[in-house]
Amino acid sequence: FAFCVIFFSRDTQTRQLQDAVTNVEKHFGELCQIFAGYVRKTARLRDKADQLVNEINVYASTETPNLKLGLKNFAEEFAKLQDYRQAEVERLEAKVVEPLKAYGTIVKLKRDDLKATLTARNREAKQLTQLERTRQRNPSDRHIILQAETELQRATMDATRTTRHLEETIDNFEKQKIKDIKTIFSEFITIEMLFHGKALEVYTAAYQNIQKIDEEEDLEVFRNSLYPPDYSSRLDIVRANSKSPLQRSLSAKCVSGTGQVSTCRLRRDQQADDDEEDEDLDVREEN
Repeated sequence: FAFCVIFFSRDTQTRQLQDAVTNVEKHFGELCQIFAGYVRKTARLRDKADQLVNEINVYASTETPNLKLGLKNFAEEFAKLQDYRQAEVERLEAKVVEPLKAYGTIVKLKRDDLKATLTARNREAKQLTQLERTRQRNPSDRHIILQAETELQRATMDATRTTRHLEETIDNFEKQKIKDIKTIFSEFITIEMLFHGKALEVYTAAYQNIQKIDEEEDLEVFRNSLYPPDYSSRLDIVRANSKSPLQRSLSAKCVSGTGQVSTCRLRRDQQADDDEEDEDLDVREEN
């Protein structure tokens, strides 16, 4: 009866240890895969951002001076952010994914310990069964019974030793698991905080570079590119050449009429001078 109680207790303990190892194997594996996917997506985001930087630089080279400078400064800051993102990817890989991945090997070792313990316990149970059978078949044969009891005692000692070792191993495993979880998630948070802190600095500088773009000055540059300096004089020539025949005829008549008026006035002035001279001659003759 005592052996039955011991076996039952050990079996319950073994199942709990197996469940603990299986639980870690399952969930750490899932966490490892998800974190690895997170890192891969971050790396792909970095690659897309690099493409964006290249396109902004190409576009900026075609624009007006202020817009060109603002876009190139923005691209420079955005490229700097991708360097920080690359560091984020590398740190996540080393501090988060790799430690989780290492639990694949750790779990395998714990399963080996469980297997050794189960083997020892099965041997103990087999020796106990053999002793009981021997006692039933040869109750008076003390030599055979003593031999069976000795084998059972050895098996029990081996099972006890492996069980104690397993208990210590699993206890250390549980302690290390909790410590590793704290470390892994603390590293993850620290890495993300560092990146986003740098990202805030870079985005602030990038925003300021965009806001510094002088719209009016660039608009003036654009207008000057459409209308060169000699545009006004050329425009007057074009307008003159574009007058209709009727407009040119009216302009010519206006010029001609002005000349006739001037001639008439000149003739009247000359006639008045001649009349004054005639009056002077008449007065002299009378005297």
